[in-house]
Amino acid sequence: MQGAPRGRATASGRGHIAWLATLLKGRPRTQRDLCWQQRQAQAPQLWLIIVDASASTRRQHALSQAKGLLAGVFDQAYRQRARLALLTASGDTPRWQRHGLKASAALQPWLDGLGAGGGTPLLAALDEARTWLQTRARRLPHETQRCLILTDGRLTAWDGVQPLPCSTLVVDIERAAVRLGRAQQLSEQLCAEYRHIDQCREVN
Repeated sequence: MQGAPRGRATASGRGHIAWLATLLKGRPRTQRDLCWQQRQAQAPQLWLIIVDASASTRRQHALSQAKGLLAGVFDQAYRQRARLALLTASGDTPRWQRHGLKASAALQPWLDGLGAGGGTPLLAALDEARTWLQTRARRLPHETQRCLILTDGRLTAWDGVQPLPCSTLVVDIERAAVRLGRAQQLSEQLCAEYRHIDQCREVN
């Protein structure tokens, strides 16, 4: 996640790894590819996280692994003083869990209780997120927006998916023995970066 010039993640080799900024640059192969978070003032940041918590994400403990990744995201958001917006896609309709609040320890109980079930209203979540981001950008034009989507991509079909109005990373949490690869297809339609969750763990 990048902010103002004095506060953005850099390849300084000091402090904590800004793993999400690292992933947005591409898969790290050497230590020089890692971004590091420095403790300076930075531009306001908003991280929108969309979590696919449909029934299919229970397979092979996919959601459980995603929750482990989210714990790292929350920690980074706290260190970088980013605001978080959380949107879950499960059941019949997407649900907002947070609307741009500061990251804090209060998120852990919610994360611990996050379960999977029902359908996959991910497309509805994307539409709702797009509208919300556009409205917020008009109100807070100096805020830097980023979006992280965690999904196994197991949608029956989708048509005309439009990119979100900010840099987006799709993390594929599909763990089935036979993978359909739909999360990668979705990332292409969203013009988003794509990573499988196994690649994300490499930079922790």
